[in-house]
Amino acid sequence: MKGIKEFKPLIKLIKEEKVKIIIASILIFLSGICEIFTGYLNGAAIDAIATGALKMSITYLVIYLVLSLTMGGVFLHIANAMLYKAESSLTRKLGFFTYKKALDLPAVAYEKKTSGEIINRITNDADSLSFAFGRLLDVVTYLIGSILIGIYVFFNSWIVGVEIIFFVIILFFVIRKYSPMIKNIHKERKKEQDKFTSLVTESIRGIREIKTLGVKHSLIDDMKYIIKRIFAKSTREIDIQKEFQIISRALKSLLEVGVFITCAILIYYKQITFTFFIAMTYYIYRYTWLLENIDDLTQTYQKLVVSLGRVNEILENKLYADEQFGDKEIKNIKGVVEFKHITFSYPDEDITLEDFNLRIEPHQKVAIVGKSGQGKSTLFNLLTRIFDPDEGEICLDGVNIRDLKEDELRKQISIIRQDPFIFNRTIRENFEIIDPDIELDTIRKYAKMAYLDDYIMSLPKQYDTILGEGGVNLSGGQKQRLSIARTLSKKSHVILFDEATSALDNDSQKYIKKAIDDLVSNHTVIIVAHRLSTIIDADIIHVVDGGKIVASGTHDELLKTSPVYQKLYETEL
Repeated sequence: MKGIKEFKPLIKLIKEEKVKIIIASILIFLSGICEIFTGYLNGAAIDAIATGALKMSITYLVIYLVLSLTMGGVFLHIANAMLYKAESSLTRKLGFFTYKKALDLPAVAYEKKTSGEIINRITNDADSLSFAFGRLLDVVTYLIGSILIGIYVFFNSWIVGVEIIFFVIILFFVIRKYSPMIKNIHKERKKEQDKFTSLVTESIRGIREIKTLGVKHSLIDDMKYIIKRIFAKSTREIDIQKEFQIISRALKSLLEVGVFITCAILIYYKQITFTFFIAMTYYIYRYTWLLENIDDLTQTYQKLVVSLGRVNEILENKLYADEQFGDKEIKNIKGVVEFKHITFSYPDEDITLEDFNLRIEPHQKVAIVGKSGQGKSTLFNLLTRIFDPDEGEICLDGVNIRDLKEDELRKQISIIRQDPFIFNRTIRENFEIIDPDIELDTIRKYAKMAYLDDYIMSLPKQYDTILGEGGVNLSGGQKQRLSIARTLSKKSHVILFDEATSALDNDSQKYIKKAIDDLVSNHTVIIVAHRLSTIIDADIIHVVDGGKIVASGTHDELLKTSPVYQKLYETEL
């Protein structure tokens, strides 16, 4: 089948479970052989009774019981247990690798795809493989036994064997017709499910804004529409499945009646034994069960292929290539940052920066200002490699940041954003995620530098207080100060402040400015600001307009020489 290529990631993982799978396959094979003998023994026992050989009949039945309990029971149970353990291990690993790979995707992937799509691929799609793969194992196990029985059937009567194959061929063409239909409608339903997950995620994370904006009814209407579309896709999927079930069940009935009539005719003409006929009444239900459940197999297989395909878009870089990093490190870093002939535009947008050049020296408080949309925050996105420039290069101490190891880049450059992300953990754990060995006294030191320690110590659980998703239990200013303290604990040489003091009151801002001033002597400090009052004491201020530096100097110098800066300052007064 075309979907076989989607199993490539699973095949890689199967090698780690090959011993279990090989042993289980051997046990299933032995169990399949047992199925042949048990059917034969049933027929032989009934035939013996018909001829008056009671002892022989009982002997056959005892042998049947022993085989059923051992090879047909214990062996198959052990095999299935081993396969399900292997399957559980495979699906868990697949989920982990999908999550790990998602963290390696470039930022543009999250610009193009909704959070619901990514979350569903990591959770629902990877997790649904467990049920789908297990269902396939059930049918495949049964199929192996059926093939072995088919060999026995051909050995006794090629006519009956051909008859069974005839029905299998008909079923093959039916499957060929319905499989693409099932796969396509399931894929469409998955896309609608992505929208559902995105809306739920967005609604929960933005519950405060939803309530204050009064948009609850609008979102409920959106949810009704999405659910209506999911229902429509689900209904169509059910209709297709029902059509397939009706045809497969009709084939099942035809096979049963056809084989029994054929066997009756062959017995009449003495072409087969009565023992074989009785055995076929046992075997035929295995094939009719297979036909009856082949629709489940088809649907399950197509769902598995869809889920694997969606997971593979991440695992196999079918969406976007992974971020690429170099192998260089910087020893005895000074902290010189250079933007050389940078041109950049966001996906599907006009150029933000064009032939942008800027050199930033360490041990200075450097500010970058300008109107909204001029590329100030974009400089930080490029410096931290959230995005890469379309042209030009960015260097740290003369080394292109693309050539740095990922850990080296993350170690040397930190950013404090206007809207920081706070992990749904305790305050202490928000620091430990950066440094697992950090001591509480050290955490408190950085919290004091961010003017937050007094507040934390007033809480009932102090630094063991759980902050809630996105730091929901903190005010905007408190979240920003916690982000500053957490970043300070990272001890990066280059520290970027992206409107980091915008949400602070004047008293808190005074302490943060002092903390920044203390950092200047040993760090490269770059501040992007809209509020000029927060950076008027900067050593140098660069004014950005039209994607380029149009003026540089101190606050007093720029007021005299830069019309753009003068207008920004007058607007704030």
